[in-house]
Order: sequence, then C-alpha cells, then structure tokens
Amino acid sequence: QVQLVESGGGLVQAGGSLRLSCAASGHIFSNNTMGWYRQAPGKQREFVASIPSGGSANYADSVKGRFTCSRDNPENTVYLQMNGLKSEDTAVYYCHIRHTLIPEVSYWGQGTQVTVSS
Repeated sequence: QVQLVESGGGLVQAGGSLRLSCAASGHIFSNNTMGWYRQAPGKQREFVASIPSGGSANYADSVKGRFTCSRDNPENTVYLQMNGLKSEDTAVYYCHIRHTLIPEVSYWGQGTQVTVSS
C-alpha cells in the first residue's frame, strides 16, 4: 500500500499563486509517475500534470505555461506550483501515483481544495 498526503490548498484571488505538495509513504515502487488531477463541482476528474521518476513533466493544455509540476525523488514528494490562477481552476486537487509500466497499480490522495475568487 502507498499513502499520499496532500497539503497547500486554500483560497486565493484570481491571478494569485498556490503551491501544492504531496508526500508519498509506504511500499513505493521505484519506477513511478506522480501527478495531479482535479475535480470541479459537477464535472469529471481531469488530468492536470504528471512527472515520472526519471523524466519530464506533462501538462494539460489548460494549465500549460501557468503550472509547474516537480518532484523530490529522495523525499517521494511531488509539487504543483500554480501561478496565474483563474476561477476555472477552482476544484479539489488529487495527488496520484502509479507504476510507470503497470498503470493499473495506482493510488490516490484524499484531495485538497483550491478555490480561486474572481
């Protein structure tokens, strides 16, 4: 089992910034991809960004140029720096980890609320 604990959500004005963190613990497989999804009220959960343990980050088109996903491999922690926040970024943000080669092996965090006021 892998446990994921997110932090850093909150309320921010449009144009502002927030930084989310997610720390993984437990039986972590070395070849993994960590990342973030989000779910707004009444909408399906959607991909935001991800980064494999030995590669570059990938982003949803909606956040490219505004969000930066990074990770600290020794600490098993992934970050999401969010700049230029918009009201449409309001959602619960979920941390996710999956085995890079066996994607059905995956775990979710509990989620952290991000609210952007216009």
